[in-house]
Amino acid sequence: MVVLASSIVSKSGKVLVSRQYVDMSRIRIEGLLAAFPKLVGMGKQHTYIETDNVRYVYQPIEALFLLLVTTKQSNILEDLDTLRMLSKLVPEYSMSLDEEGIGRAAFELIFAFDEVISLGHKESVTVAQVKQYCEMESHEEKLHKLVMQSKINDTKDVMKRKANEIDKSKIEKTRVEKGGGYSSMSSLGSGRLDSSFSDMSISHGPGGGFGSGPAFGMDVEPMNTKAKDRSRSSVTAAPKSSGMKLGKSGKNQLMESLKAEGEDIIEDVKPTGQTRAAVAAPTDPFTLTVEEKLNVALRRDGGISSFDMQGTLSLQILNQEDGFVQVQIETGGNPEILFKTHPNINRELFNSESILGLKRPDQPFPTGQGGDGVGLLRWRMQRADESMVPLTINCWPSVSGNETYVSIEYEASSMFDLTNVIISVPLPALRDAPIVKQCDGDWRYDSRNSVVEWSILLIDNSNRSGSMEFVVPPVDSSVFFPISVQFAATTTYSGLKVNGMIPLRGGGGATPKFVQRTQLITQNYQVV
Repeated sequence: MVVLASSIVSKSGKVLVSRQYVDMSRIRIEGLLAAFPKLVGMGKQHTYIETDNVRYVYQPIEALFLLLVTTKQSNILEDLDTLRMLSKLVPEYSMSLDEEGIGRAAFELIFAFDEVISLGHKESVTVAQVKQYCEMESHEEKLHKLVMQSKINDTKDVMKRKANEIDKSKIEKTRVEKGGGYSSMSSLGSGRLDSSFSDMSISHGPGGGFGSGPAFGMDVEPMNTKAKDRSRSSVTAAPKSSGMKLGKSGKNQLMESLKAEGEDIIEDVKPTGQTRAAVAAPTDPFTLTVEEKLNVALRRDGGISSFDMQGTLSLQILNQEDGFVQVQIETGGNPEILFKTHPNINRELFNSESILGLKRPDQPFPTGQGGDGVGLLRWRMQRADESMVPLTINCWPSVSGNETYVSIEYEASSMFDLTNVIISVPLPALRDAPIVKQCDGDWRYDSRNSVVEWSILLIDNSNRSGSMEFVVPPVDSSVFFPISVQFAATTTYSGLKVNGMIPLRGGGGATPKFVQRTQLITQNYQVV
């Protein structure tokens, strides 16, 4: 068997991917591939076409053709076997079987074809082996990339710090030139406080964020001088008596001056019992967690660029003696979702009766697993139309004079009620916060990362759509992308539901009690 070339062409004759395995000129391979669509249109109902010099072995893939160009002396049965192997690899590397999807995964497909065909002859490999060979990783390459990324991040931090220092020195110089006395002294104090506040990075802990408890974690870099410590303590320390009226008014003036300059002032919050309370350990004998994670990329002009949903069902057992059970589940019957059981789970029992049980019933399920317990079932969904996406975002920037008007709209699907929605829109480097004209919900400007965060606590039937409008200086529209979205929901794509626990020991006693937790969360949800 001698394969001259393997190619993917459109039905109009456009060559998308082509890999040659023998020496041939570009003019010859282009001529061979250009003649193929004309030969197919002759009405023959075969999977191969022979000419005077070569043989075409092909297979339609939706609107495309997967094609092998071989010699006429080649074994047709081996050629068909090679074609079947390549047809299994194409969907593994291309998210969509169209011209755009094939073009995006062209290099990955060529590498995979090279693992199957070597010098025109088929290698004895499987699909799993090809994927393993193509995914070989280099530890040295990873280490080099980490070092380079660390250097880039350090350089960016230095640039931001220098830019802030230059801006503050310009503001300080302008204030000193405008007036003296108390105004110059107060501006000098404000400058010190600005520097100390710029060194403070505030991060939301597990209890923080929109719509949750007042838990904040502060990572404070060490101050360089005692003056910074004194100025910081004068702002954050609470007055211990009501007699110090002068100190209190001075603090208020400093706070007001900071707010006038656009700084975000975080008031002291006393810890409550809720923030100090430890997370309670599970008390239910069985806890089952259904979790689905979304990785979605939406196009800014509409449509879906990529969609990937991965779900897991986990079981957490409190006591070891309760581990001799089986789980009766019910799926929503979505044909686009593919389920995979754990290797130790009896797959035949699951396929026939939707029961998750161990292959060896005399062994119990393990207990004491960290996180959500031991995984029983996984599923995946990689195809969806735009109507099935939980949330779509439309961003319309338009420049008018010396201003850019940005209108953002969201539309939520009626399939899901979304909670803790945060839409993060990147902005150009600004000295002041953007001017927000209208907002359905709350918004916050993160000056450190140049991002405006639009938050909606709950999206249900009362607010399936909403909008936000703000104004910034004139910039290119690409600055506002990619837009990142975070949300959670209690409805899933799979509709998986646990109907009950089946005890394998205990002589048919009462049905064990269990708790089911279901959530749909975003892992990487963007508008690009």
